[in-house]
Amino acid sequence: MSQTQAGIAILPGIGALAETADAWISDIWGVLHNGVSAFPDAGPTCVRFRERGGTIVLVTNAPRPAAQVARMLDRLGLPRDGYDAIITSGDVSRSIVAEFAGRKVFHLGPERDVGIIAGLDTQLSGAEDAELVLCTGLFDDERETPDDYRDMLANLARRGVQLICANPDLMVERGPKLIPCAGSLARIYETFGGPVIYAGKPYPAIYERAYAAIDAARGSRPSKDRILAIGDGLRTDVEGAGREGLRCVFIASALHVDDRRTFDEGHVAELFVGHAHPPMAAMRALKW
Repeated sequence: MSQTQAGIAILPGIGALAETADAWISDIWGVLHNGVSAFPDAGPTCVRFRERGGTIVLVTNAPRPAAQVARMLDRLGLPRDGYDAIITSGDVSRSIVAEFAGRKVFHLGPERDVGIIAGLDTQLSGAEDAELVLCTGLFDDERETPDDYRDMLANLARRGVQLICANPDLMVERGPKLIPCAGSLARIYETFGGPVIYAGKPYPAIYERAYAAIDAARGSRPSKDRILAIGDGLRTDVEGAGREGLRCVFIASALHVDDRRTFDEGHVAELFVGHAHPPMAAMRALKW
């Protein structure tokens, strides 16, 4: 183990911290898989922690229901005995949309995500008639960029339409690519003066659900100094953990660390210069 000048330990594995935590709040994309394939050591590491009595709640900014995320993890070969519960920003978004009962909702995002509001008292509409926007991402994130949406967002902002951002991430890994997320559209919307409600990390609502899931799994809630946050996003996972008063282990995924660059103390220190809530430790990938 080495340590940066900022006091961030570079760990070869997370096993050294296993005895210091009763529960993990772990990200999924970038920690367990890259959207296409599972990272080989991540699943076995989670299983090992749970076999030692630990509780793992997976908390993701995925704009879809937890059950759908679980099925994706199944397809990627990540074992169900590697976690206790899944909390998604999609489910948080559904709760927020439910508070706007009867409104005309414009779904900005791929059709695969519209299921998060199925059965709610809403009416899907076009952008021109919308009383509420549910943003889950770009319509075609393989070909489009956030800048393609500037005119649409400017028009909505002029009318003061509330936008619910179902995924505060700016980018996410999909195999070797980095794909823009709903957070990148919400950021543009705010520059036009549009009002935004963020459903996922680093905001409190999703953490409250995570704590409740830990409580349900264990029968009691550990103190925050016994909960370890694990994630690869600086402005979501690391920032969110810091705001919540949780220790955090940063996973150096392709989101912030180029595979061609050496992962060392200097690089980690550079990443967190001026960061209000730096992690306690960093790892190249989640492993024991």
